[in-house]
Amino acid sequence: MPNSPSPPASLTASLTGSLIRERRLAMGLRQGDVAQAAGISASYLNLIEHNRRRVGAEVLARLAGVLGTDTAILSEGAGGALIDDLRAAAATTPLVEPELDRIEDFAGRFPGWAAVLAAQHHRAAQLERAVSALNDRLTHDPHLSASLHEVLSALASVRSTAAILADTDDIDPEWRTRFHRNLHQDSERLATGAEALVAYLDGPETAVDAGLAAPQEEVETWLSARGWHLSELAGHGGFDVLMEEVGALASAAARSLGAAFLRQAEADFRLLPDAALQAAVATGADDPCLLAQGRGMSVLAVMRRMALLPGSAAGLVICDASGTLLFRKPVDGFALPRFGAACPLWPLFAALARPMLPVMTQVEPAGRSLRQFRTLSICEARLPQGFAGPALREAAMLILPDDAPQPSAPVLAIGTSCRICPRPRCPARREPSIMADAGL
Repeated sequence: MPNSPSPPASLTASLTGSLIRERRLAMGLRQGDVAQAAGISASYLNLIEHNRRRVGAEVLARLAGVLGTDTAILSEGAGGALIDDLRAAAATTPLVEPELDRIEDFAGRFPGWAAVLAAQHHRAAQLERAVSALNDRLTHDPHLSASLHEVLSALASVRSTAAILADTDDIDPEWRTRFHRNLHQDSERLATGAEALVAYLDGPETAVDAGLAAPQEEVETWLSARGWHLSELAGHGGFDVLMEEVGALASAAARSLGAAFLRQAEADFRLLPDAALQAAVATGADDPCLLAQGRGMSVLAVMRRMALLPGSAAGLVICDASGTLLFRKPVDGFALPRFGAACPLWPLFAALARPMLPVMTQVEPAGRSLRQFRTLSICEARLPQGFAGPALREAAMLILPDDAPQPSAPVLAIGTSCRICPRPRCPARREPSIMADAGL
């Protein structure tokens, strides 16, 4: 309405009055008593509590003393982190339009309910990640399949032997002894298989320690524990130190993959050291194609360096011509499958079909966060056997968090994999989602 008064300035600030009122009510104090103790009138305190008057530092200090709290608690509002959590929770329900302009008022008047809502938002996000990881493991994990097969095989043997012993009365003593021995061995095999299966399901760290994880997963777990950077490469003898760490990985295949990765990382580092890359990023000259031209290296090598730079928030996915993911550095809000096929709408696969043509896309992964990312993708081809041999393609997608996306920029809606993607009308869907019915 054209003649509507503008909201008081205090409503755009930290809503100190709401916090004073909530504190007074929580202590069971009357407004007049608090006003008298603070040396102000009850009507003035009433205006302050309803955010219609600003409160000066001296009056605020007296009120804080009467209410037994610190002035900072009354003046700093409900807390930036809580407000951010409430905004994130609001963003997960696009069909509902909560009053975002009154979010601080809500947090100030009802801090308990605001905290409950924020906690539920975090819990829902945690459960989504758990469902995603479990679905990925149960659907595609070859080690889980092998473990289950081993347990079922041992169980069938135990059942068969036990049935023979239970149903046959006149078994020759020598054969009875043999059956008992087989029953004991199969029972041991069943116990060992069950223990390994439980250990594997307890978590990826346990699986890696037990040598049950995929070799790629072992290497990525090691890199994750290091914060996804290899700062030792800058020092003398650093490569040997890292090779010793790789040599301690559980499986021989992981040690082989880790050694190959380190040799590639060292070669990339020599062409583009951390200091040079950090200087380029600081000045905004961080276009992977331009950096590659200036340094005489491949674009994929620059992307690897950008993802492994200390403190880098960028994620990275690399795949071969089959679409198999060869490397995965995750980024918060952009889930990456551990096994099986990823979302076919990823710009990574569009780049795979067009070698040496860069693909820059604004994407929004499915999920509760509705966070947007800028992705840079490119595919490069190698001819290790010359013209007579096959062309080996490798594509990479650099994932950059975009905290200030352009409203007019087109956004591509993507997912992780069809099985857990909640988008109901995706044109690339291969199978129904287990998340759609849950309304996630």
